[in-house]
Amino acid sequence: MIAFLKERGIAGATVLEIGGGVGAMQLDLLQAGAARAHNVEISPHYEKSAGALAAQSGVTDRVERVVADFVAVSAAIPAADAVIMHKVVCCYPDMPDLVRPAAEHSRRWLLLTFPGDRWWIRAGMRAANRVQTLVGSRYRVFFHEPREIRAVAERAGLRPVLDQRGVFWQFLALERA
Repeated sequence: MIAFLKERGIAGATVLEIGGGVGAMQLDLLQAGAARAHNVEISPHYEKSAGALAAQSGVTDRVERVVADFVAVSAAIPAADAVIMHKVVCCYPDMPDLVRPAAEHSRRWLLLTFPGDRWWIRAGMRAANRVQTLVGSRYRVFFHEPREIRAVAERAGLRPVLDQRGVFWQFLALERA
């Protein structure tokens, strides 16, 4: 994701990362020349470390963090040149409700990483959910059809420019048409 954006010229661009954890990708992009980064993270557990990393990198004034479900607050979040969802789509039960507003917030690029379509990935995700149930956790993973993820983004006016399928993860980069 970072290499993709650096190749296309991230200088002066704004970045919105949905589910960015501590913000490591945003920090890399800011150091590569991005102007500002916005992170919407559903878990509050990253905030202390994220603040320390931003301060250590000297970019605190260029990073805004919101702890919330992006779907619930998307109307209040500004659009960005690059919208990133790295290993996030599979953590959310309603893919269209997550991907649609993310795509609409993208002025130039939408970058996603999600599980590829392989039988053993689906089986592994079902097994992981069973284990989560056995240990009493409410956390679940969700398999969403890659072609459906792509279709939601395309309906928002984006066109695929790179689609790479690795052993487990699939990387999809789309540009504003």
